[in-house]
Amino acid sequence: MSINFKIVADSSADAINLKTDIAFQSVPLKIITDNKEFVDNADLDIESTVNYLLNYKGKTTTACPSVSDYLDAFEDAENIICITITGTLSGSYNAACIARDEYIAKYPDKNVYVINSLSAGPQLKLLIEKAIELVNNGNSFDDICSYLNNYMNYTGLTFSLECLNNLARNGRCNPIIAKAAGLLGIRIVGKASDIGDLQPLDKPRGAQKAYIKLFDRMVSEGYNGGKVRIDHCLNEEGANTLKTLIKNKFPKADVKIDITYGLCSFYAENGGMLVGFEKNM
Repeated sequence: MSINFKIVADSSADAINLKTDIAFQSVPLKIITDNKEFVDNADLDIESTVNYLLNYKGKTTTACPSVSDYLDAFEDAENIICITITGTLSGSYNAACIARDEYIAKYPDKNVYVINSLSAGPQLKLLIEKAIELVNNGNSFDDICSYLNNYMNYTGLTFSLECLNNLARNGRCNPIIAKAAGLLGIRIVGKASDIGDLQPLDKPRGAQKAYIKLFDRMVSEGYNGGKVRIDHCLNEEGANTLKTLIKNKFPKADVKIDITYGLCSFYAENGGMLVGFEKNM
């Protein structure tokens, strides 16, 4: 049976178990070690994966979805909105674009729009939620694509990390900055930059100071009481602390807490938090 609208996102969106009345599919990335391969899907045990990687001393890499993975996800849909992790961290966006071209070549009457989020985690979740809202409101495919392109400019991502080992090992972070993280309780607070890389900005000492700085960064980036989506890696207490800081300043803010799944847990590591938020529109 043909599906009118379908939303597809790679698993970096941490939306693997998303419940929605619009067709949705998460396409998994993978984490690969010399001994094991972790597929980022609903069957992955996050806590055991994080603990395994914490104690693993060998080489680790990540693998993006293949073109065929995306083609399988697109199958039978008339209008597809596909959202991927930033192209600076992964080949997922490129794979999705190749799949788009092949799908349209095979089905010229169908539509596929691929968005390079320039981000990861809960910022993608905001884009997914907005896409669902626009579909449910009866907007056309072209209008949805145009609106999402604009809406992306009014969302942001900040993060707080206790450990940057995996980012450094995979060439995503300066090893000197990574070494500082965790030393004497130092956290790294930063944001997703305009070109889609992770930009460390502050080095507060201690968890409470990190959460305050994280909230301050949100406000300085334009947060003014809109939606917030907090994804944490085995740090529910910290996520709730940040939620309280937000609600104290913006009591009506729509704040939801979830966990990081495989790929984002790999980069956030134990205690890390990723925060997607709406900027003042």
